[in-house]
Amino acid sequence: MAHTHNTESDTSTYVRRLQNAGYKLTNARLTVLDVLTKSDGHVTSTEVIDAVAEEDSSIGRASVFRTLDLFTRLGIVRPTVIESSAAPSYVLLEGGHHHHIICSTCNRVIEFEDCGLEKLSQQLEERYNVNITGHMLEFYGQCAECQEKEES
Repeated sequence: MAHTHNTESDTSTYVRRLQNAGYKLTNARLTVLDVLTKSDGHVTSTEVIDAVAEEDSSIGRASVFRTLDLFTRLGIVRPTVIESSAAPSYVLLEGGHHHHIICSTCNRVIEFEDCGLEKLSQQLEERYNVNITGHMLEFYGQCAECQEKEES
């Protein structure tokens, strides 16, 4: 199930992350961020490029790709690859994490919120002396519809 983002609060969180990492708030970065926060979850780079062009035609493809790369390095987005798609989709990491169940038959993506990994995250930080800023969790299986089709 895709969910719509609260643009104002999400944008300010990501803007702070950019600023804290020492990056300027360029028009390209803010526009790409705006497009991502308005999206319903997963968007391809082509969809981001098209939406950015609608908002500001002066921002080129290379700037969008550089921004997506920067956002990936900062843990703002994660590229996800689903077998049926040649291009990765980008998804904002709300709260530093994102979770999927992907049907191996029809490639349906089911998003879920609570992964129960908070304790593991703390243990990993302590054990390896790292600061974990996010994670992405994917499970693979067969959705109920594909199970029913197989049984009939």
